Amino acid sequence: MPAARERRCVATGAVLPEEKLIRFALGPDDQIVPDVASKLPGRGVWVGATREAIERAAKKGGFARSLKQNVKAPPDLADQVEQLLMRRCLDLFGLMRRAGVLISGFDQVDAAIRKARPQALIEASDAAADGRDKLLRLALGLWGAPPHLSAAFTAAEMGVALGRDHVVHAVVLDERMALRWAAEMGRLSGFRAIVPASWPDFWRASQEGRPDAGLDVRAEAPAENGVAEAAGETTLDE
Repeated sequence: MPAARERRCVATGAVLPEEKLIRFALGPDDQIVPDVASKLPGRGVWVGATREAIERAAKKGGFARSLKQNVKAPPDLADQVEQLLMRRCLDLFGLMRRAGVLISGFDQVDAAIRKARPQALIEASDAAADGRDKLLRLALGLWGAPPHLSAAFTAAEMGVALGRDHVVHAVVLDERMALRWAAEMGRLSGFRAIVPASWPDFWRASQEGRPDAGLDVRAEAPAENGVAEAAGETTLDE
């Protein structure tokens, strides 16, 4: 696999892989516009995928220095990037479902985790604690290592992406698509919390690869025949 291309952030000077940066292009009337898909024509300017880096580039003249001309950076540029990244992630959420690698609904996710190692576990930010914790406990108990975890969108936002009223729980089974999801969520994490701050610390610990941070997984460990007992929860998105 070829090495990821690297670019220099005009705000900090750090050299980073493109997946950790946001590209900007020069639009009409010398206006700086976000190019989160990195497809707009013309010379691009690269900035670290964080709100702080974008605001610094705008305030300290990073865009103008890189393009060697006067430019206009709108005051809500970081907010524009966040909205575009959200849209990109939700579009990918729907794409994974259409590709058959994303399963939603508590019972369906529960069954999928029991059959194969989950590559990404996606929860609604307003999911009930009981259901979300059962699924994480199940994944950790059966497979030992946590999947990529995220809970950046509401059940209504996730539902719109799948053409439903709401979606609370989802799991990605394909490694390649899960890596793509993780990369997009990684960029979004510079603008909004991927796991709500109000959730227990073991969720963020598991997201960071520290599954031993206070979550007892013994109740969901595999039974002798390799199958744990069913969780038995009724949820909104069955």
